[in-house]
Amino acid sequence: MSFVVGLDAGGTSTRALVLDLDGTRLGAGVAGGANPNSLPPAVAATHVRQALTAALDGLNPARVEAGVLGMAGSSKVLSDPAVGELFEAAWSGAGLRCPLRVVTDCEAAFASGSDTPDGTVLVAGTGSIAARIEDHALVSTSGGHGWLLGDEGSAFWLGREAVRATLLALERDEVDDLAAAVLRRAEVPDGPPRERWRRLITAANAGPPIDLAGYAPLVTAHAHVPSANRVIDEAVRLLVDLAGSTRERADTTPVVVMGSLVHAPALGSRLKRQLAARTGAPVRTATEGAAGAAWLAAVRLLGEAAPRPA
Repeated sequence: MSFVVGLDAGGTSTRALVLDLDGTRLGAGVAGGANPNSLPPAVAATHVRQALTAALDGLNPARVEAGVLGMAGSSKVLSDPAVGELFEAAWSGAGLRCPLRVVTDCEAAFASGSDTPDGTVLVAGTGSIAARIEDHALVSTSGGHGWLLGDEGSAFWLGREAVRATLLALERDEVDDLAAAVLRRAEVPDGPPRERWRRLITAANAGPPIDLAGYAPLVTAHAHVPSANRVIDEAVRLLVDLAGSTRERADTTPVVVMGSLVHAPALGSRLKRQLAARTGAPVRTATEGAAGAAWLAAVRLLGEAAPRPA
């Protein structure tokens, strides 16, 4: 019996999945994050090996004929020989003899949501990016510039807009439910509006900028509040525009969406409806990145007829 293996390596966790060539799941493993841009590369590579070892427990790794590692930070593995060697060592250290193929997390996500070779993947999580997929490979992107230069419509953007809306509410002395929730989360005590305004600015700047993403759930939880609803509407518009910028007008290939905001109350459903209305294309939600990566490995062996993971 021959196997394929797929991994989904992110900043906080790494998931590995082993399939036989019929798409049957044979093993799974989980370890810590493996993005070499946010973790020391040696640590990231160790987590890849741990996830693989767990997934292959009780199986003969020599029977794995193809494997794909889908990951955030894939460019560092592909462009830095020293980092690449660490991941190759983790791969062979888990007993694998097939070549290591590294793809982006966007490619793995698209494959998890669609069996077509072409389409668009839209990531709406802490950051935001849209990617064009052709023949299962990423060929272009739009967005993904990070919190300082972009990430419009992302959880970071949403959280920052929640704080900005609260500052405006304090300037007008018109604190609504969203503003009240933001002030509670920032641990700003009651007091004169101007004093609370100062304290909120201090609190928002006290940690790393990306921590503003922690305010995003307050927006979707208070979608009934006009200020929150306006932020959600703008986030959806920005994300739909981002996806649309990777597509020709007549393109009807699927759009696969992924990320925390896709599952957020009010925003996720609105996003999918408007994507469908704008593109006229099927809109699908990514499932398991590891399953998508494993299926891409199977496609290398069996072609487009490779069974989808069960």
